[in-house]
Amino acid sequence: MFGFKGKYGVSFSLNRLIGISGLKNSIARKTGIPTTKGGIERKIGRTIIKTLFGK
Repeated sequence: MFGFKGKYGVSFSLNRLIGISGLKNSIARKTGIPTTKGGIERKIGRTIIKTLFGK
């Protein structure tokens, strides 16, 4: 239901509490380089396609 998949109530993340998530987010915004594995793969793939086919 609504994408929660059984997660109801309060969730806890140690990384968010410490501030790691916010730090990674601010670094990604300033540098333009994503910090997630999927984001890095998309950026590399996009760069390769642009160099091969131009535009």
